[in-house]
Parts: sequence; C-alpha cells; structure tokens
Amino acid sequence: MTMSAIDILLKPRSIAVIGASADATKTAGRPVAYLQKHGYAGAIYPVNPRADTVGGLPCYPDIDALPEVPDVALVLLAPERAIDAVAALSRRGTAATIVLASGFGEVGELGVRRQQALKAAAGDMRLLGPNTIGLVNLTDRIMLCASGALEMEALQGGSIAVVSQSGGILGSLLSRAAASGLGFSKLVSTGNEADLDVADFIDSLADDAETRVIAVYMEGLRNPDKFRRAALKAAQAGKPLVIYKVGRSEAGARSAASHTGALAGADQVYDALFHQVGAIRAKTFADLLDIPAALATRRTLRGKRIAILTSTGGAGTLVADSLGVAGFETPAPGPDTAAKLRELQQNDQIVLDRNPIDVTLAGLQPQLLRDTIATLLASPDYDGVITVVGSSALAHPTLAAGAIADSLAQSDKPVLAYVSPHAPAVLAHINRGGAPAFTAPESFASVLTALHARATRDIAADAGPAEAASPVNLQGLPLPSGSLNETQARALFGRFGIPSVRECVVTDAAQGQDEAGSFDGPVVVKVLSSRITHKTEAGGVAVGVAPDAIGEAITAMDARVRARTGIEPEGFLLQEMAQGVEMIVGMHRDPQLGPVLLLGLGGVTAELFKDTALRLLPVDHPTVRDMIRSLKAWPLLDGYRGRPKADVQALEDAVLRFAAMAQQLGERLMDAEINPLFVLEEGRGVRAADGVTILK
Repeated sequence: MTMSAIDILLKPRSIAVIGASADATKTAGRPVAYLQKHGYAGAIYPVNPRADTVGGLPCYPDIDALPEVPDVALVLLAPERAIDAVAALSRRGTAATIVLASGFGEVGELGVRRQQALKAAAGDMRLLGPNTIGLVNLTDRIMLCASGALEMEALQGGSIAVVSQSGGILGSLLSRAAASGLGFSKLVSTGNEADLDVADFIDSLADDAETRVIAVYMEGLRNPDKFRRAALKAAQAGKPLVIYKVGRSEAGARSAASHTGALAGADQVYDALFHQVGAIRAKTFADLLDIPAALATRRTLRGKRIAILTSTGGAGTLVADSLGVAGFETPAPGPDTAAKLRELQQNDQIVLDRNPIDVTLAGLQPQLLRDTIATLLASPDYDGVITVVGSSALAHPTLAAGAIADSLAQSDKPVLAYVSPHAPAVLAHINRGGAPAFTAPESFASVLTALHARATRDIAADAGPAEAASPVNLQGLPLPSGSLNETQARALFGRFGIPSVRECVVTDAAQGQDEAGSFDGPVVVKVLSSRITHKTEAGGVAVGVAPDAIGEAITAMDARVRARTGIEPEGFLLQEMAQGVEMIVGMHRDPQLGPVLLLGLGGVTAELFKDTALRLLPVDHPTVRDMIRSLKAWPLLDGYRGRPKADVQALEDAVLRFAAMAQQLGERLMDAEINPLFVLEEGRGVRAADGVTILK
C-alpha cells in the first residue's frame, strides 16, 4: 500500500533538519537533540554550512549535498531563506516539509506575499506551516518539533491525538498531560496552514490505529467542506472529535437586514457545524484534556444515575452539586445495593440513605475498597461511579489507584476519580491505571455530559449531504439585486411550494378601503417597501384592523413611516389574520462557513427570546426534524397543555423547501427569511406572513 505524504510526514524513515545548530540550547539546535533524546530510529541529516557535526552526526553544507532524498525536512531558517530551502527540497523530491519560521501570512501584506511564494516553491511537495512548532509522534518516538516541552524526560504514549492551530497550545497540552499521567499518540501544530490544515490531519488520524480520540484546538476554518468530510470520516471510524474553538466572545450578532443575520452569530454557526458532524465542543480549555481522557477509555454511560463513593463528605458534595446542575442524578442506593454495602462494611449502623455514599472503608483496606466499587458497578441503580480520593491517599498513594484499576475489567460503565487533595503523583498514578482522574469537581459534569452524548447521539442522522432537490423554474420571476419587497420575496417562496396568507396590494388609503369588502374579518395592514425590512420598528404594521377602518389605518401608517424613516412607501399590503404558532425560518451566509439555515420561535420577539436552531446547508429530513424538536418552543407545536397539535409535518416540508431555495440560488442569496411562518393546526399546513430576501 502506497503511503500518502501525510503518512510519511507522521512516520518518516529519514529527516533533514535545515539550519540545524550545533548548540542544543538554541531553538535551531533543539530538533536534532530531541530526535536523539526520545529515541528516533531513522536517519537524521543536519544541514548547516557553518558546522561539521551536529549532535555527533555529520552535517551537510546544503540540501543538494544530502546522501539521499529525505522523507521529511524540518526547516529552521528565516522566511526568505526558508522559501529557497523549500524550493530545493521540492526539486529533490522530498515528500513533506515543516517550516517553523513566522513572518508569513500572520504579519500583513508582505507576509502574505511570502506565504504565496513559499507555497509556490513547494510545488507538489506537502507543506506543514509556516509559523508552526511542528509535530510529535509519540507512538513512534518521532519529535519533529522545537517545543521546550520536549525537555521532559518521560513522555508517555497514549491514544489521544491533538491537532492545534496554535504551536504554544500544543506545548501546553503536552506538558499538562505528562504531569497528569495522560499519554498522546500524535500532536500536530498546523500554524498558518499554507497547505496542510486541520482537516487533513483529522482525515489521516481517522485511519490511525493508535488513535482513539482526536482533540482539536481551533481558531477558524479555511475549508469548511473539507473539515466536514474529515470530521464525518472520524465519526464513522468511531473516533470521537473534541474541539475547543476560541472566539466565543466575538461580535457574532452582526447587524443585518434580517433577524436571521442577527441571530446566526459566528460562534453559534460553529456550534451548528460541530453538532452536524457529531463533534463535542469543549467549553473550557481544561475540557480539551479531560473529555478526551474519558472518551479514550471507550466506556459507555447509558443513563444519568451516578454513584459517588467518598469517605470525605465535603468533597463528595462538591461533585454531587456540579452533577445536579448538569442534569445528572445521584440517587441513594436501593435496598439490595445498600444491603450488600452494609455486608461489606460489617456495620449495621452505616447510613446508606443518600448519595454521595459516605462509607468508613475501615482504615482504607485495599480489598474493601475494591469490593465496594465492584458492588456499585454491578448495581442496577447506577450507570457510572465516581470515587473520591481523599487526603489519606497522600500516605497511601497507590491504594486508591490500585483498587480503581482492578475494578475496570468488571464492567464497561465509566469509573472516574476525584483527587481532592493536591496530589499530582496520585492523580498521575490513577490516570496511568486507565481510569480518568480529575482535580476539579466541575470536570465531572463536562466529562459525563460528553460520555452520555457519545452513547446516545445518532451520528448517522447527520452523516451525509441531503439529496439535491429538483431545480425550480424561476423564469418570469423578477429577482433584482438588493432587497426584494415583501410581495416579491413571498412570490419567490411560493415558487418553492411555501404557501402565503391571502393578501392584496393597494397603493393608497382609498384603494385600501375599496378592497375592504374582500375580507371577512379584521386584517393586518403593512407598509410595502424593499428598503424597509423591520416594518414594526418603522411603524409599518397594524394588526386586527376592522375592514371599515382600513383607509384610516393606511393614512396614519403612511404618515408614521415617512416621519420615522424618510422613505416613501411603495404601497400597502392587506393580509388575512392567521392563527397558529409563529415560527421563523431563515438563511444567512456566514463569511467563513457558508450558508446557514435557522429555525426558531418567530414573531416580533424572535431576537428577544433567541429560541433557535442552526444547521449548515445542505440538510435533510432527519436534520430538520432534529432542529424542530431541539427548540424550547417544541411543546407549543406538540399540543402543550391540551392545545391542538400544530402541523409539524407541514413545517418540516416548508423548511426543506426553503433550504432547497437557498441551495438553488447559491451565491446570489445573501439573506432570506420568513417571519412569521404560521404553523396551523395539524392537517392545515403553514402560511408565510412576511418575507425578506437579499440578493447579490
């Protein structure tokens, strides 16, 4: 089987270090020193015209003097010289090169030109960086990296891979994990991603036999479609993806002509993308290690009932409180479980009517601790067990670790540990034994939430693109650039099979009064203008107007709108009053991630309540069904407190037709929205009562 360039990059048989220094204390001297220190078994070729040897190895004056074509090169030169070196390596046929230097795309126009020249110089050769710290393959002891974290003597291999767009974060995670007794398989810093990016390495790691979980530190995405494909590949390979995405506080609610543009903030769009590919979003930086550590055990949390075993009440309460806030249960042991625990304790007086389960453990006898954990794991009362390791572990650091490790073979339920005192050695010992251990009580809520989501989430629901809908004939429909007025927008929606409320367009108060007889009851009067999208704020909506008062309402609205906006109305709409649940369905084009579909509780309070679900296009029936049921407003559609059920199937169909419209219009469509979309009683369909469309 032919190895890909990324496979070769992760496991090269020979490495050239361009610009290697004979001084191992300098940054340029570290890579050769680290390769030797951590046991790289392949050939190392230092290149430096001013040195005869580096690390006891022969040093070559230039790339052309190398005795063979290196599989991979690590370039430690300044930007301009790095470009020349990359060109020389490409000419020799090197498979992949890592460029550590900064001063490229991250520093402005000059840097952008340098980065373009670097990519051109690489030709067909794959490129990691520039502005990267490199990569570490702990599985095979290959350190293509200049991070000072590699000064540590013992770096433990493991089953967690890390892909980071920040080099400093890679070193931080490596050092934190080593101190906690956690191990990694591979760590990659992608830097400026002139060529290889996060998605390339997720795709590769999905095939890596030594990797069980992929953790990602993300600042942004350059190719969302490629990321989506790679993430779904990892999900289908059974490799959970845990992502810490920075930028949560950015001004996501950008001002826009539609409610959708304001509601579809950039960070929420990333949430939608991660949901669709089955990725777990780490809420804190600590989660980026804690969650993968738990997922790597491949243990299954089938429910939310957790036993907390403690001999120190306060610490157990801290954990229980955190779990309760996150929706987990800590029930007291049932009669059978309590009886078995009392038998182990040989103490009829022990109180077992609560959880945390606070037991004496009789001087911390190892066998007693093992038997107690085993009893809780075997109990049908619990789906997982947390053991609190108290201060007594400082005197017996291996006791709890051994008992916990011995319990793992008895069940596939999660077994976790809370190390309450500051005891790094105890923490590391438990982690190395195969049970995730944490020092913060809040960690358990994040970890168990991720484990439960992993056990219950059906990735297949969003596992692939929807079938393309048949194109709709738009011939004869005016679609000018800019904002369409409401009538034009809803005519467009109608072409895609989304029905509207009954209405008529009038030019003035007199014509409006003439049309009054065509309505059986009160009507909605609206201003018609392609320049006014938020009609309510402009004073351009009147609800419940009696037919004989339509002319008067139009006159007052005309004056009010002109006074507030300075815009002359194009006309006025008279609409029948619709009854149903008001929803909003919209599409907004995110500048990074592309077209985003929004569904939520609609009406004038849409932005106030922000009860919305987002997904990136394309979508299918299961995805839309999931969106509808994820809303807090779902009970209103499902017959809340005896009210008639709404036509949910018609809503689902309308959302899919709206999505098909967005797909067909493609890059021309910038924003579109129906608000409100009235969902009538079951069997009666939906009605669009307002519309916004903005075209390029």
